[in-house]
Amino acid sequence: MAATKGYEPAVTRAIVVWCPDWPVIAAQQALDLAPELPLALVEKGLVFACSEAARSDGVKRGLRMREAQARCPQLEVVPYDPVQDARAFDPVLARVEEITPGVQPVRPGTFGLRARGPARYYGGEEEAAAELLRCLEELGLPDARVGVADGPFAAEQAARSTGGTRTRVRVIPAGGSPAFLAPLPVAQLGLSDLTPLLRRLGLHTLGDIAALSRVDMRERFGERGEQAHTLASGLDGTAVVPRTPPKQLDRAIEFEPPLDRVDQVTFAVRGAAEQFIAGLTKAGLVCTSLRVEVTDESGRVSDRTWLHPRLFSAPDVVDRVRWQLQGAGAIDSGLASPISRVALAPEAVDDIGHHEDGLWGGGADERIHHGLTRVQSMLGHEAVVTATIAGGRAPAERQVLVPWGDRPVGVARADRPWPGSLRAPAPSTVFEVPRPVAVLTVEGAPVEVTDRGDVTAPIALFSATGTPRDARPVDSWAGPWPVRERWWDASLARAMHRFQLVDADGTAWLLSLAGSGWFAEARYD
Repeated sequence: MAATKGYEPAVTRAIVVWCPDWPVIAAQQALDLAPELPLALVEKGLVFACSEAARSDGVKRGLRMREAQARCPQLEVVPYDPVQDARAFDPVLARVEEITPGVQPVRPGTFGLRARGPARYYGGEEEAAAELLRCLEELGLPDARVGVADGPFAAEQAARSTGGTRTRVRVIPAGGSPAFLAPLPVAQLGLSDLTPLLRRLGLHTLGDIAALSRVDMRERFGERGEQAHTLASGLDGTAVVPRTPPKQLDRAIEFEPPLDRVDQVTFAVRGAAEQFIAGLTKAGLVCTSLRVEVTDESGRVSDRTWLHPRLFSAPDVVDRVRWQLQGAGAIDSGLASPISRVALAPEAVDDIGHHEDGLWGGGADERIHHGLTRVQSMLGHEAVVTATIAGGRAPAERQVLVPWGDRPVGVARADRPWPGSLRAPAPSTVFEVPRPVAVLTVEGAPVEVTDRGDVTAPIALFSATGTPRDARPVDSWAGPWPVRERWWDASLARAMHRFQLVDADGTAWLLSLAGSGWFAEARYD
């Protein structure tokens, strides 16, 4: 026993603040949704978080999306965005740091502090908790909860055990964490892979685990078992490590009065763009992904993330603002609503040393980049496109053109398995629209495929024009290979048979038979 006590880590008092339903709050703020609207955030087809209005209709975390919509037909379903979740929480952390330093983010919606500093400054732990709640209420978070206990784990459980407006603070006295944690279920440990096994062994509460020997838990379950015993015993010695506030790299410019022409806004934003790039350079960084937020005089915000094949310069930033405002219009065109504010924020940055020119300059790639960027600046964002390969079964659907510097969005991934897709080598000429052709037997009758996947007769003649009188002898052919996809969607379902054929001139073709019609999808040049 003495050895076990000697191992006990030093446990310090901690404060943990928890904002219930934070992912829902962040989504409501970003999408400007009413708080009373039933809302569910979905990840991988399951409900990740839901609003109070949705819970009142039976929606809960972990439900399949269809089951949730069956329980609440008016449910608003939104994909869960962890980046948006974290981004929206940064202003909350910054505001809390104004009244007490040493904030450690745990996850979006939860943060911790060492209790000693705030308690001494505000006159006690309960007083410090009340000040934190007051600060969060000013930020529009009236339902925040605060827990104070020995160690961050017990403090978080104390915060989550509160409820209602009168009990939003729970302070566990020093030394009282083991007794407080004892009746809690083992699921509170957050060890999803270990929890089912512990339950099968009859360990249903944290007190059951704390009653065991730490050495036995380590020998049976390894380091995770020892960690579970430490947390269940109220001996969480995890230190609260304050975050380093991020450097302020954002730039914004406000217009008073608001500007109603694209060229006016573009000219006015040049100074902010130069300050934005200069701030990044001073910090030793470059921006490879830029978020531009445009606010009109009615308060509506239009934001878009722009990518760059290398790094953004000040003229590049101005171009992106212009393209976002301009759309399909001209540079001197008017705007639907005057613009009152433009904000620039780096979505992704990289060390500036990774983008320095080599000893002999940037070479051909650098000249290509400058040339394409110049043409894009003159003609518009979508005037210069590059080809990329997406996933799919047909050669034509695998070709995707994206604007220079962007990544393909919303396209099928090429690294996923595609049963029925065309094997290598790929054809060199792919027709955007398949061309009608004629595939005939020796007698001149069209070749078809039976329900069992057999050709009705050997292929003998082929016409690239689709006219039987132009048919010429076939040198060789292979197939059929059936392709059946999207059978569950009548509007997108497709069934065909593919063939490869070499005509008398030695030209190879990729053909498809859909119904009774023959088409050339591509040619092997």
